[in-house]
Amino acid sequence: MENLLSIVTFLPLIAAIILALFLRGEDAVAQRAAKWLALIATSATFVVSLGIWFQFDPANTGFQMVEDRAWLGGLRYKMGVDGISVLFVLLTTFLMPLVIAASWNVTTRVKEYMIAFLVLETLMIAVFCALDLILFYVVFEAGLIPMFLIIGIWGGKERIYAAFKFFLYTLLGSVLMLVAMIAMILDAGTTDIPTLLTHEFSSSTISVLGWQIVGGAQTLMFLAFFASFAVKMPMWPVHTWLPDAHVQAPTAGSVVLAAVLLKMGGYGFLRFSLPMFPVGSAVMADFVLWLSVIAIIYTSLVAMMQEDMKKLIAYSSVAHMGFVTMGIFAFNQQGLDGAIFQMLSHGFISGALFLIVGVIYDRMHTRDIDAYGGLVVRMPAYAAIFMLFTMANVGLPGTSGFVGEFLTLVGIFQANTWVAVFATTGVILSAGYALWLYRRVVFGDLIKESLKGIADMDAREKWIFAPLVVMTILLGVYPSLALDVIGPSVAALLQQIEPIVSAGGDAAAAAAGH
Repeated sequence: MENLLSIVTFLPLIAAIILALFLRGEDAVAQRAAKWLALIATSATFVVSLGIWFQFDPANTGFQMVEDRAWLGGLRYKMGVDGISVLFVLLTTFLMPLVIAASWNVTTRVKEYMIAFLVLETLMIAVFCALDLILFYVVFEAGLIPMFLIIGIWGGKERIYAAFKFFLYTLLGSVLMLVAMIAMILDAGTTDIPTLLTHEFSSSTISVLGWQIVGGAQTLMFLAFFASFAVKMPMWPVHTWLPDAHVQAPTAGSVVLAAVLLKMGGYGFLRFSLPMFPVGSAVMADFVLWLSVIAIIYTSLVAMMQEDMKKLIAYSSVAHMGFVTMGIFAFNQQGLDGAIFQMLSHGFISGALFLIVGVIYDRMHTRDIDAYGGLVVRMPAYAAIFMLFTMANVGLPGTSGFVGEFLTLVGIFQANTWVAVFATTGVILSAGYALWLYRRVVFGDLIKESLKGIADMDAREKWIFAPLVVMTILLGVYPSLALDVIGPSVAALLQQIEPIVSAGGDAAAAAAGH
């Protein structure tokens, strides 16, 4: 299939158009039809995307399944995947049918709800496949629109505030990235990402407003891209939009936000910052590493103080993304492997944790931790699944959470011992807040009258969790399933940037000493 990437990308959009044009009414029959069409479309997208997995050759470190056509003016519609991006495409297509299935109880503007998620899926897949700079920027920013609507229309009481905060934070960060992209295009004379990956941008020290900028244009471009990707991750201190967005978003919105949208920041660092601005990356590496450490420790401590289950898990996500940025800027095989693996693992685990909150929220309509207690008495299956993903979130060996954290810590220990020492405390803190949450919700006596009639998970809910359980354990005991795909492309990236990064690091050290 020559156009496999385009088929996978646009299949959900075609379903959204069919929904918009041909489905009328808000009665129960129309709502059910919208849900089934969305579920069938996302499931078909996942099945077709398996063709990408089977066609992909991990030994080939270049871009594969490339599609290149004329688009707008002199711009190109160019798509392709490599070992760094292919698993994110599959993560997206894997999760979306589960997200739709988890939305089965939605009764308000169901058609529009399903259209928003289908359009969002197309844009998310396109981000990971785009090989033209302008195409990447368009789909990267367009993803804000359906997520803004999902939070703003189907969210909680403070949904308008949370939606605008999410939109403004992420949009403002990307304005600087657009400026840097224009400078890149003028310098390199192309929007083609594979060509830009081999182009050497100036790294000569320059003076800006009296400040000596080590790394020159590369450092400035790095900072412009960093403004966008750091907000998207999100990194401390530009993380404050995330807890509000998670708390107000519907369950399915929280799952997509945590499992896929946050990964675009890490993917951006890997696709653009490291290979295109290696000197700038080296100059700013220590800054990013210590921001990552602060994120891991600070947001873990904040998570311990939360009374809202969703907000606790949101702060947990910020802490876990700290391990990702730390691994990326270790500039070694273990660190980068671990960072990508951690993003994939976090996609399954955080998605499951938000679904776990959604299960009891659908029954009790509250996320306050104090409203629960003793659920194991009435909900043994729920308690067992909650326990598994709590352990995975902590990083218990045998789960995917352990592999990602272990590899990133091994990688950063080689690069900066003190960063590794402080970051390791995050593992202890994560056990603290995760087990504290589990104990208060699941264990203890069932004394609250409102909980004595609560029902355990039904068959639909168990089927939603089954694939997430399988992937979390499978990647925990057989991480080579992902690492064999990631490894060669990461090795090729490091081979390209290591000499330049070393020179950039030496230049930064010399400037600091001076």
